[in-house]
Amino acid sequence: MKPDSKNSTIFNVAVLVASLGYFVDIYDLLLFTIVRVPSLKSLGISQDEIDKGIGVWLMNIQMIGLLLGGIMWGIMADKKGRLRVLFGSILLYSVANIANGFVQTTAAYSFWRFVAGVGLAGELGAGITLVAEILPKEKRGYGTMIVATVGVSGAIAANLIAKLVPDWRYCYFIGGGLGLVLLLLRISVMESGMFHAAATDNAVRRGNIFALLNNRERFIKYLKCILLGTPTWFVVGILVAFSNKFAIEMGVKDPIAPGDAIAFCYAGLVLGDFVTGWISQLWKSRRKVMILFLLLTTICTAVYLHQSGTGKAFFFTICFLLGFSVGFWAIFVTIAAESFGTNLRATVAITVPNFARGMLVLITMLFGWLQHSFSYLTSAGIVGIVTIGLGLLASYLVPETFGKDLNYMETI
Repeated sequence: MKPDSKNSTIFNVAVLVASLGYFVDIYDLLLFTIVRVPSLKSLGISQDEIDKGIGVWLMNIQMIGLLLGGIMWGIMADKKGRLRVLFGSILLYSVANIANGFVQTTAAYSFWRFVAGVGLAGELGAGITLVAEILPKEKRGYGTMIVATVGVSGAIAANLIAKLVPDWRYCYFIGGGLGLVLLLLRISVMESGMFHAAATDNAVRRGNIFALLNNRERFIKYLKCILLGTPTWFVVGILVAFSNKFAIEMGVKDPIAPGDAIAFCYAGLVLGDFVTGWISQLWKSRRKVMILFLLLTTICTAVYLHQSGTGKAFFFTICFLLGFSVGFWAIFVTIAAESFGTNLRATVAITVPNFARGMLVLITMLFGWLQHSFSYLTSAGIVGIVTIGLGLLASYLVPETFGKDLNYMETI
C-alpha cells in the first residue's frame, strides 16, 4: 500500500490537523508550568510547598498520566485507527483543560492534571504516524517538521495568553476551547491506507505492546528510541521549568519568571525543529542530526549552569539556545515511527514520546536525591551528564531510518 496520492503534498488536511492538534497539546502541557505558581498561590499554597511539595507532585502526576495514556492510546491507534486516537485525545485533553479552570482544591487540580496528561499522550504520536504513512518517503521529513514547528509554538502562545489574560483560569478555558474547535476538522481527514491494509488482514496482530518487550532485538531498539528524547525533558522539565530557582543559585541580577524562560526556550525549539527537519532532508539522515544537536545541547547546558551574576538578557538568550539545541522532537518521534512495522508503528510512536516525557519523574527524583550530597547546580550537572550521555549513545546506535519504506509488518 503506497501513500495516498491525494495526500502526497505536505500541505494537506492531515498535516494541518496534526500540527494544530500538537499546538494545543503543547499549549496545555506547558500552561501548567507557566501558571503553576499563581494558580497554586490562589489556592492557598505557600511558595515553599510550590517549590518542593505540591508543585513537583502536580508535574509528576501529569507525567504519570502521559505515561499511562501513551500505552492506552498507542494500543488503540494500532487496533482501531490513527484518526480515532488523534481526535479522541484532543477531546479528552480539551475537556480536562476546561475542568482545570474550575478547580478549587489541590486534590481536584491533581485529578484533572492526571486526566489532562492521559489526553495529551495520544495526539502527537498518532499525528506523526498518520503523516508518516500518508506522505511519500522523500517528503515525510518535511511533513513531520511542519507538525513539530507549528506545535511547539503553542508554548509561546501559552505564555503570551498568560500575560494578557488576568486570571489563570481563563487560560485553561481558552486552551480547551481551541481543542474543541479543532474537532470540527475531523470530517476532512482520511485514515492511513497502510492502516486499512493491516486492519483487513486477520492474520496480522496489531497493537500488542508486549511484542516490544518479549523480543530482545525489538526491545533494545524501542529503548534506544525512548532515550533519544530524554535530554529534551531534562532541559525543559528541570533547567527551564525551575529557572527561577536556578537564577537565584547562579546570582542572576534580575528575577526570572519561569513562564518567560519557557517562552524563550520554546521559541528556540520552534526554530530548532524547523532546522533539524530541513537539515535531515538535506543530509538524508536522521542520526547525524540527532548527534549534532545533542552535542550542542551539551555545550548549552554547560554554559547555562556556569552562569554567575549575569543579567536577564543573557539568561534568556541561553534559554533560547537550550531550546534550539533540543529542537529535535520531530526527528526523534519520526525515528520511532520509522523503526517499526505498521502493526506496531502507532503503539511505538505514541508510547515513545510519552515514556520520554514520563522519564521526567525519574529525572526529578534523581535531581532531588543528588541534592542531599551535592549543590543544586552540581546535581543538575550530574543529571545532565546522565541524560544527554544516554541520548548520544542511543543516537550512535540507532539504525538510520531516512527514506525507509514503511509498508511492512512486524512478525509477532
